[in-house]
Amino acid sequence: MMKSQVLRFGLVGVAGYGVDSGVLYGALALGLGPAWGRLLSFLCAVATTWLLNRRFTFDPQAQSHGTQSLIQEALRYLGAMLIGGVLNLITYGWIMQTMPSYPALPALAVAAGSLVGMVANFAGAKFWVFQHRKINEPCSND
Repeated sequence: MMKSQVLRFGLVGVAGYGVDSGVLYGALALGLGPAWGRLLSFLCAVATTWLLNRRFTFDPQAQSHGTQSLIQEALRYLGAMLIGGVLNLITYGWIMQTMPSYPALPALAVAAGSLVGMVANFAGAKFWVFQHRKINEPCSND
């Protein structure tokens, strides 16, 4: 089960990367600059990956046990992603500052940052945000 979750988490991450890079390049074209553009793109990617991970990665057949609302879950997800996000943004900034500029550099910097933050993000999502979800099991009359 863990291997399939890691695989699905990675695939969702690829979708998040697409959103992240697309929004970043759009923000850069609008003149936001690499820092503000990256902040906006990161938030859009977090929203996208939360929706996809809750549906496809962490047992779509599961039920939420407890009182956590969608807003609480989304805020917990954002909080969990901040650790990986900080690692992601530090890596992105370091690459953008130290590498010679060329058109693909922002996309490559986003990819490197995403890889660095992925382990922390998976652990936070699995063991903190979605840990309350239980697999639907048929009732037994033992």
